[in-house]
Amino acid sequence: MTDAAVEPENKVVPALKAILGQKVGMTQIFDAAGNIIPVTVIVAGPCHVAQVLSTQSHGYEAIQVAFGDVREKNISKPRQGMFKKASIPAARWFRELRTPLAPQFQAGQSLRVDSFAVGDYVDVCGFSKGKGFAGAMKRHNFGGGPSTHGQSDRQRAPGSSGSNTYPGRVFKGKKFPGHFGVERTTVQHLEVVRVVPEQNLLLLRGGVPGTKESLLTIQETVKRIKHRLAPHVEHKKAKAAKKDAPKAAPAAKAKAAK
Repeated sequence: MTDAAVEPENKVVPALKAILGQKVGMTQIFDAAGNIIPVTVIVAGPCHVAQVLSTQSHGYEAIQVAFGDVREKNISKPRQGMFKKASIPAARWFRELRTPLAPQFQAGQSLRVDSFAVGDYVDVCGFSKGKGFAGAMKRHNFGGGPSTHGQSDRQRAPGSSGSNTYPGRVFKGKKFPGHFGVERTTVQHLEVVRVVPEQNLLLLRGGVPGTKESLLTIQETVKRIKHRLAPHVEHKKAKAAKKDAPKAAPAAKAKAAK
């Protein structure tokens, strides 16, 4: 197996804004106006296309991509065969991305971080941090019981779980203490602050799910894109709009009060 994937000849990679990445951690950077921006650093790609799924053969359109370094002996024989057939290196993670652009891909191509640009908005999916066994207040954000009026040991208790006569049981899905975290979580509408293609780095404003070195799926956001303004620009615009707003006459104010 070769060390690097061989791009198919005479085939342009479609501009698909989707990629797999690995969380590095959080830091902060400064914008042109000197404002601090909290960012998450992600090593995104390159991801190699291992297989293309079509509506005729699989019932839907998607591409299967591989990402992450791993020794070949640590992956299954069927997966090794798939990688060899696509002429791509062995990879640690293997995920499927549904996209209508799937017919434009072919096995062996690569998804790279330079498909994203500063100002894009993305949705990031990963598994949240595990917190172990947690009580109802921490797990479900309960407010807790009163701290006075005779309360002795029920301040952080979950409260009543139902009645005895009817229904005589606890409904399924009742919020109780239990295992907290390690759930598939998506954070939507995160802004791309910086792209470093030379190091395959992607910097997103804010936090993303998961621990350091965990796998993330990054795709173009499904929400309406509303570009963010710097805080000082928003403040100046709001102040100017308030100043330019026409003032109501005293007679009009009195009439509106009636």
